[in-house]
Amino acid sequence: MCDTFVALPPTTADGSIIFGKNSDREPNEAQALEFHPGRTYPPGTTVSCTYIEIPQATETLPVLLSRPFWMWGAEMGANDKGVVIGNEAVWTRMPINRQGGLTGMDLLRLALERSDDAPAAVEWITHLLADHGQGGICGYQDKKMAYHNSFLIADPQTAWVLETAGPLWAAREVKTHYAISNGLTIGAEFDRSHPDLVATAREKGWLKKGAAFNFAGCYSDWFFTTFSACRRRQSRAAELLEQQTGRLDLVDAFDILRDHGETSYQPSSHFLGNRICAHAANPLARNATQTTGSLVAQLDAAAQTYWATGTAAPCTSMFKPIRIGRQTLPDLGPAPGPNFDPANLWWQHELLHRALLSDFAVGRSSIEKAQQALEASWVERANRVALENFFDLTSEAFQQAAAALPDWIEQVKSINSTITSGWLYRKYWARQNRAAQIPA
Repeated sequence: MCDTFVALPPTTADGSIIFGKNSDREPNEAQALEFHPGRTYPPGTTVSCTYIEIPQATETLPVLLSRPFWMWGAEMGANDKGVVIGNEAVWTRMPINRQGGLTGMDLLRLALERSDDAPAAVEWITHLLADHGQGGICGYQDKKMAYHNSFLIADPQTAWVLETAGPLWAAREVKTHYAISNGLTIGAEFDRSHPDLVATAREKGWLKKGAAFNFAGCYSDWFFTTFSACRRRQSRAAELLEQQTGRLDLVDAFDILRDHGETSYQPSSHFLGNRICAHAANPLARNATQTTGSLVAQLDAAAQTYWATGTAAPCTSMFKPIRIGRQTLPDLGPAPGPNFDPANLWWQHELLHRALLSDFAVGRSSIEKAQQALEASWVERANRVALENFFDLTSEAFQQAAAALPDWIEQVKSINSTITSGWLYRKYWARQNRAAQIPA
């Protein structure tokens, strides 16, 4: 489960385009924040994606990616042209190919590596969809998890939403702001579509004679769309964007991705995954609902700045500033894997995140002001730092976050909690910790 939004100048305060995404996956599915420089390839070269091998482009662009450790594709990312993409799992009435094809994450990475702007990314994804199809198991431990995909795509001038159902698709240009979650959102109005989109719905009996065509109405799978609680999350993001129309800024974008819908929040208090800032809690409805990575992009013609947590749970982490250039990311430790690694950025933060779970509201409040102060200092400095010096700010931000982490962990562990979370919730997280070999 995931949530993605974009806001254009009618909504943003400074005329930039602001994009944000939370990537929600299984709680031990560590996510790698990484940079890949552009490369050139001889004709006939292929690229091995998550499940299939396809022809490689003769030239790929430099890309910043947030990628689940076990797959080739990425949940979100950007390239040096200022194109940024986030994808969402969606469930439709079209058949799912579980045996192979390109995953939505593969399509996202391939589009970033090949696209100079957002319309080109729409072209690349639909072209790859036609040539290779989408499919394959997309869960880490859940080997039944498979789905179709939607995408929110932006560059410094424009933004598009692209939603798919098997090989079919519809795309719509965003005019003010847009939010997507784990269900189709494009209805009767769209700017581009697969040529067989309407005819297929009619042939299958999903579009009744005389009725107006509605993409989501015809193609959505009711069961999975309903129980993913995507409508509540999508409407909450849209509501928060509406509230900030004309004044939305970077900090507002961070706040949207950290939103729990209430001030004193406890992750054990609800059954469905119906919060934007998502926390796993049970194996039935909230196993693939842990926010394992977050990204915000601020795009304008002069500069594109990316703000990534590089860790799970944005409400317990900080967004660090990044610009794609000669140097992009500092050393973040070895690549993450399935087990706890104290040298890796993502797993280091899990010690804080999981310590907070016993009394989340009190624990978070004990470190929130310190985290906000650090993050605010980076936001203020990012507006003044030239591109050639930006890597110094990036390195400092990651270093400051890492240096503060041990004290915050001890501070949270010292809290005498009065909260008693449910037995099933405690058992669920104890099982996750054992599986990841996290120290007691």
